[in-house]
Amino acid sequence: MRAVQVVGYHRDLEMTEVPAPTVVDPHDVVVRVGGAGVCRTDVHILEGQWAEKSGVTLPYTIGHENAGWVHAVGSAVTNVAEGDKVIVHPLMTCGLCRACRSGDDVHCARSRFPGIDTHGGYAEYLRTTARSVVKLDDSLEPAGVAALADAGLTAYHAAAKAARRLRPGDRCVVIGAGGLGHIGIQVLRAITAAELVVVDRNPDAVALARSIGADHGVVADGTHVAQVAELAGGEGAEVVVDFVGEGGSTREGLAMTRRAGDYHVVGYGENVDVPTIDLVSAEINIIGNLVGSYSDLCELMVLAARGRVVLHTTTYPLADFQKAIDDLEAGRVRGRAILIP
Repeated sequence: MRAVQVVGYHRDLEMTEVPAPTVVDPHDVVVRVGGAGVCRTDVHILEGQWAEKSGVTLPYTIGHENAGWVHAVGSAVTNVAEGDKVIVHPLMTCGLCRACRSGDDVHCARSRFPGIDTHGGYAEYLRTTARSVVKLDDSLEPAGVAALADAGLTAYHAAAKAARRLRPGDRCVVIGAGGLGHIGIQVLRAITAAELVVVDRNPDAVALARSIGADHGVVADGTHVAQVAELAGGEGAEVVVDFVGEGGSTREGLAMTRRAGDYHVVGYGENVDVPTIDLVSAEINIIGNLVGSYSDLCELMVLAARGRVVLHTTTYPLADFQKAIDDLEAGRVRGRAILIP
């Protein structure tokens, strides 16, 4: 089968022919890929940022946002059958460790992460497990939801955590209305009555944010921190969700957070640099956000099936993987880029 692989760090991806995956374990599920999301993490992988953490042996197939159709199942699989449309949770988990037993499978002690530390979905087929597949509603198609498997799931996880703090009349600032942010805005709109203020340096992204539920849109033009402060009554927002995490957004995000407020970090790329005395005196909470759980993905698919979360996508044939990567890096992708084998 065709597969797009990392052959070296600081080098372009390469298309190659590799054997198609087959069922090995009774709980295996082989998925015919219908869509694979192109994520900024894929760029970070090529930059070598994940090399030490993942410990993966090169070459390997990249791609961790996947959906498609069940192609084959192991003898113990009962939750899906051949031909079912599915979205794939990005982690393959054991189900037996303490984290899995408590429903916190994202922190499984023996998890594998296709596209990060084992073969992923920039290919025609992907092997995962029965614990990782969620059947799709008839109204949804794999290419249309593939990026919800990670970008959407990460945005949902952060938004759901933020929503537990937010009350009607509170304000929530969202930094970044791109691939993750435009999903997070829709989730927040669906599950909270808070006033949503969206900040992005791209006017088109701000316009998109307004069209999908933001109450206010602010272009990051150097005056945006002051504009947000004015919208928030001079005190800052109860919650700030930073989907960027680089380029100075962490400093600005903390400046937009009110006393005793929550600052959620979702995007990454720079350090959070804040004097401890400021944390202590203002009692600001800095909260990290990883990808969501299997249950989170099930809940997100309910919102998608009801039309409450719509993924804005640009599709590319699998052979055009380099153009998709280049467009993402250049900021030419509105929403998410999806590769279709």
